[in-house]
Amino acid sequence: MAPKRGGSNQYTDPPNTGVTRSYDFTITEQTISPDGVEKQGLVINGAFPGPTIEANWGDWIQVTVHNDLATEGTTLHWHGLLQTATPWFDGVPAVQQCPIAPGSSFTYRFKADLYGTSWYHSHYSAQYAGGLEGAMIIHGPDTGTYDVDLGPVMISDWYHQSYFDVLEQVMAPASDGLLPPMSNNNLINGKGNYPCASATGYNCTANAGISKFSVTSGKKYRLRLINGGAEGIQKFSIDGYQLTVIANDFVPLKPYTTDVVTLGVGQRTDVVFTASGTATDAVWMRSTLGTSAFVGGCTLNDGVSPEAVAAIYYQSANTSAVPTTESTVSSSDIENCANDALTTTVPAYSIAPPSTPTTQEIINITYSSNGTHNLFYMNNSTFKADYNDPVLLDAKLGNTKSFPSSYNVYNFGSSKSIRFVVYNYAVTGVHPMHMHGHNMYVLAVGTGTWDGTVTNANNPQRRDVQLLPNAVSTTDPGYIVVQIDADNPGVWPFHCHIAWHVSAGLYINILERPDLVKNDLSIPSIMAQTCRDWTTWTGDHMPDEIDSGL
Repeated sequence: MAPKRGGSNQYTDPPNTGVTRSYDFTITEQTISPDGVEKQGLVINGAFPGPTIEANWGDWIQVTVHNDLATEGTTLHWHGLLQTATPWFDGVPAVQQCPIAPGSSFTYRFKADLYGTSWYHSHYSAQYAGGLEGAMIIHGPDTGTYDVDLGPVMISDWYHQSYFDVLEQVMAPASDGLLPPMSNNNLINGKGNYPCASATGYNCTANAGISKFSVTSGKKYRLRLINGGAEGIQKFSIDGYQLTVIANDFVPLKPYTTDVVTLGVGQRTDVVFTASGTATDAVWMRSTLGTSAFVGGCTLNDGVSPEAVAAIYYQSANTSAVPTTESTVSSSDIENCANDALTTTVPAYSIAPPSTPTTQEIINITYSSNGTHNLFYMNNSTFKADYNDPVLLDAKLGNTKSFPSSYNVYNFGSSKSIRFVVYNYAVTGVHPMHMHGHNMYVLAVGTGTWDGTVTNANNPQRRDVQLLPNAVSTTDPGYIVVQIDADNPGVWPFHCHIAWHVSAGLYINILERPDLVKNDLSIPSIMAQTCRDWTTWTGDHMPDEIDSGL
């Protein structure tokens, strides 16, 4: 654990430990059955989820990735880290790098510049929905009072089809009239049972197993909640217990108490609970998906197994028996598809954004057919990746004015502060909007037209994923207002973190301080070599890029 440095501004005062934490990852495809149902999955070092990365605040993290997939490139993204001075290692193909070609290797090296709970995942197409993900824990100053850190609780909706089969359904011709894909199960730390009677057409083994946690009466425990799913909003609770929220994403908060935590895809929340039971108690922790986003729920699940459970066993409990506790969370809380109010989620360290930004950009999200496919649009443009032409490398060469429209590049020049007013006119559910390279100031959330009111103007919520409300109708949008300090030169994605939505083009690139990208960044030669390797591989192989590429 890193030393306590209470009250530090983590954006300006990260320590320099001089320590490098090294990892070696091999990516392969194999048959997996985390819930008992066999499917083709993607794994890291033979496991789903992949190994947990741990470091102290201020360490360097070095990860060598070997791509042993036969027919696909890959990359890994280190979700939520700022990548200050290393934007080329953010891990987005066609944006900061070329894909890692089959049979090739690539080494990422970056600083643990924030602390708290996060995850890493593939950013190549929707690969992470097939299993390419893992937890990432950066130890730093204590942000709450607790006795034991129980580690990551990685929650993920789960599909029994391969990710590519689901993607083919998402990207099918609009004329096919296919329904959006629905998840089949919900897992905690890669485990969960599934009723084999419902697994028609699949090999299924009953009672595959659940995750288990051990506690001692009277102690306080920290849980690091992560939504690593493809689509669904998670509603996390522990039967009969109150949870003290101490952080959202990489941002410590002034503690508050709740009985349910809402997590959009990519979001993290750290909570503390007191083990107030007796020595023989056994309790369920659970995370629930709504059964349909179109009838009051928060996600698209087929309704067979929308609830993930894990067992909490006290020190003298019978660990061979499952808990018998029942949820105390109301159905109205389960059906509420919003993050907690901005008046509640107040950062522990106060930072006031500029009240008048240098630039304000209005982004309108819509969903319609392009004549062939149903796609998402941001300001009437849908994103399409060119794996052979990373935007950051173009910007380094000074090519900042001639990007194809499908790259969705917003060049903000020398702007020092940028505000985005994002309107959701697509009546397709809630969007977890993720910003790379920054913790966004979240100034406002609502429906209709933003009236200019800012919540907690002197210390607004900061995080890297914020839920954008669903549209009430195609003329009555949901909105979020977010702002960033343009202090991190690079090309930073801003996109919906639902895998199938970004596959359908819900994505833009933010070109930040192009003058400094061109003149001050020293991009290592490995980036050009990776592109040469990719070009060589694609000379004999055709990538099956049926979606946006991301």
